[in-house]
Amino acid sequence: MWKFPENKGPGMSAYATSSLFQPHRARQAIRDAHAGKIPPLAGIYFGLSCPPVARFVAPIGFDTAWIDWEHSSCNVETMTQMVHETMFMSGGRTIPFVRVPGHDHAAIGYALDAGASLVIPQVETVEECRRVLSYAKFGTNHNGTRSYPPFRLIPGLTDGLYDPSRPIHENLNDQAAIMIQIETLQGIENLDAILTACPEVDAVWLGTLDCRVSMNLAGNSGMGGPEPEWLGAVEKFGEILKKHNKPRGGFGLGPPEMMKQSGTGCAFVTVAADVLQLLGLGEALCQAREVFPPLKMGEALPDIQGTKRVEEGKVANGEQKIVVNGAGPE
Repeated sequence: MWKFPENKGPGMSAYATSSLFQPHRARQAIRDAHAGKIPPLAGIYFGLSCPPVARFVAPIGFDTAWIDWEHSSCNVETMTQMVHETMFMSGGRTIPFVRVPGHDHAAIGYALDAGASLVIPQVETVEECRRVLSYAKFGTNHNGTRSYPPFRLIPGLTDGLYDPSRPIHENLNDQAAIMIQIETLQGIENLDAILTACPEVDAVWLGTLDCRVSMNLAGNSGMGGPEPEWLGAVEKFGEILKKHNKPRGGFGLGPPEMMKQSGTGCAFVTVAADVLQLLGLGEALCQAREVFPPLKMGEALPDIQGTKRVEEGKVANGEQKIVVNGAGPE
């Protein structure tokens, strides 16, 4: 049986704070991965709003878990439970990221209050980016409009400070990471201005599927394509990130060579997905159709345990009787 590799080192628990009810210092983790101080953050994508799956996967030790609230039937309670399952059942080894549904002030607050970092979809303009950053930050020093949650953290128990020189809200501002998704050609065209005006963006993800669809190109399951206009857009995206020295997020799925091809250069790379693993069950069904032809009357049963003598019984009244160890029909 395949064995899990040994988890060496503390993983992302090295970036946890005094309580797992608080967000990790995910901003610093992404910066360190971008600078080559640690390996790229290797994560899993949860496309299903299913807390038991998050609980089952958490001990594996992925660096990140992307909880897709945008494209699932998730509600606030389920999202919060998946964040906590990821945090607590991984022992802090995994940083939960929630992709919020749109740019809603309340949704951003709910995800942050749960202890997650953020993925913000469909960012196209400087104004949009400023607005979502405002929703995610406390205090006018950060143009913040986030409301402080009075009972999410218990005074003296779960509100410990990783930097005692600053108040809790300033600590929280520096803990949760914000990754924006650029998913249209307009977003790429505006990305230089966005990153110039919004330096608190921690990472950028090119949403290739939506971007290609917005450009009236075949989606290709987000795997890109050879069209000159597409290649030019991707090249411009990369040049802008390099100019601003901004970490990149992306997929690194599939066999090692494909994983390397798509994920190289990313500080945040998603290498597995619950939905893809479940789709893989179809392969077992296809194999079963080939391995097991229709049964034939009179065909002997296999000796599964290696200890039972299985023999064919007599056919009486048109029915086949199977005798196992002489004990009669089962």
